[in-house]
Amino acid sequence: MTEDQRHYLENRLLDERAERLRRLDAYRAEEGTASERDRSGDLSAVPHHPADLGTDTMQAELDAAAASRESRELEEIDAALERLYREPERFGLDERTGREIPFARLDVVPWARTVADEGPAAR
Repeated sequence: MTEDQRHYLENRLLDERAERLRRLDAYRAEEGTASERDRSGDLSAVPHHPADLGTDTMQAELDAAAASRESRELEEIDAALERLYREPERFGLDERTGREIPFARLDVVPWARTVADEGPAAR
């Protein structure tokens, strides 16, 4: 990997980090200021139908799952930045095999640790 590519990926990581922080801050701000009624858009405190409560609960769970995913990605981004700063010459190498991770993959997922995903298809 060239120095220009490393610099490009550093900027991508910093941009991705800022975006994750912005999303998490927005989630926390919404969670802290809006009541359940405000989030659902209801004008009345009395639910119109029992399913409304289920919908509101489901949305809250989806929001929490999204925030959890953002937090995990933020941890991966921070770990990638640490690897980049600590050993820049090793950044972009597969942690298991030592093979170079294709730049196209790093451009999409700059915090990638391996050449391929760990999913069932990669096994």
